[in-house]
Amino acid sequence: MNMVETGKFLVTAGTVIIIIGALAMLSDKIPLGRLPGDFHIGGGRFRVYIPVATMVLLSVVLTIVFNFFTRK
Repeated sequence: MNMVETGKFLVTAGTVIIIIGALAMLSDKIPLGRLPGDFHIGGGRFRVYIPVATMVLLSVVLTIVFNFFTRK
């Protein structure tokens, strides 16, 4: 691995870390986990949480992002 490849890797890794940090700071403002279509079932000691709408939204967003970066 030469220095150019190492530099590209470090820039990419840094960008990913910045994006993850920004998402963590905005996590209170993003309603993931509280969308219509996320099911909360139970009462008392028994609770089940099924985040259907959140998982569909994340799947669509990640598919678009990965297709954008992996397209040649």
